[in-house]
Amino acid sequence: MSDAVPDPATDVLEEREGIPFVGAGPGDPGLLTVRGRALLADADLVVHAGSLVNSELLDAFCDHAEQVNSVGKDLEELIPLMRDAHEAGRTVVRLHSGDPAIYGAALEQMDALEAEGVPTYFVSGVTSAFAASATLGTQLTLNEVANHVAFTRPQGKTLSPEEDHISEFVGMGDVTVCIYLGTHAVRETMDRLLDDGVDPDTPVAVVYHASWPDEDVIRGTVADIADAVEDAGYRASALVVIGEAVTGGGYERSYLYGDWANGGSEVERERDLDSSGERSDPRNGDDDEDPAADGGDGGDEDGGDAADSDSITEGYTQ
Repeated sequence: MSDAVPDPATDVLEEREGIPFVGAGPGDPGLLTVRGRALLADADLVVHAGSLVNSELLDAFCDHAEQVNSVGKDLEELIPLMRDAHEAGRTVVRLHSGDPAIYGAALEQMDALEAEGVPTYFVSGVTSAFAASATLGTQLTLNEVANHVAFTRPQGKTLSPEEDHISEFVGMGDVTVCIYLGTHAVRETMDRLLDDGVDPDTPVAVVYHASWPDEDVIRGTVADIADAVEDAGYRASALVVIGEAVTGGGYERSYLYGDWANGGSEVERERDLDSSGERSDPRNGDDDEDPAADGGDGGDEDGGDAADSDSITEGYTQ
């Protein structure tokens, strides 16, 4: 095995034609993916999502390139800008905050570019829900507490009341509900939950600027979180997380580790090892909790700018 560490600026670039739509991550420049960093290092033009992308990230990885803020620009302006630069032989990167696949309005830009003969592709980023769970020191899924995760947004200009399913998700009891684009509507959302009969003591956390230097966490319940958020003065750029997983407690030991994780006796530990020295599966082949079964994932743009309009999306104009 080689001891050489891949150079992020060169070794991970794919030979792929077109404009990549790169997720910048939730804020911390260290959460930009290695491939995203490599593409930015190679870029001549970076079209980014304004204040939703940490200026420290732009300074660290995009300082050599021409930078264009996409906020306030419509497709009729953005598409020719990127198309013309690409056709002129320049290397273009479209930089979204979070992950462009989450409330990102990326596909409409990509389709428009493809119609102009410009290939495009996604490069994943870390969405704010994952940064928020790290900040909270918990998992979004916890055995016997939360087996499901919902990414959603509250009703408003973009979403009709009939399309707002937050109460349904919370009412299921074992769903961790991550609300994007809803900082400005925390009180209205909590009032609807109470009107719909949700337990007022259901835990809620509001994570402002997850992973940014000015990150802040407000914890409470469905009954009192709105007062706390209003007292803090936050109207944008926060993720709202609802559900018992917020507390990080009450979970059952998983089958994956069995007695080992619970400090079982040496005899029990030795019994759980097969002849190869590997831990045997106590579930006789059931791989529901095998990390390899889903790639090991234990398991934008977020928040929005100062306006936090319902028309703002994670990957585009937030």
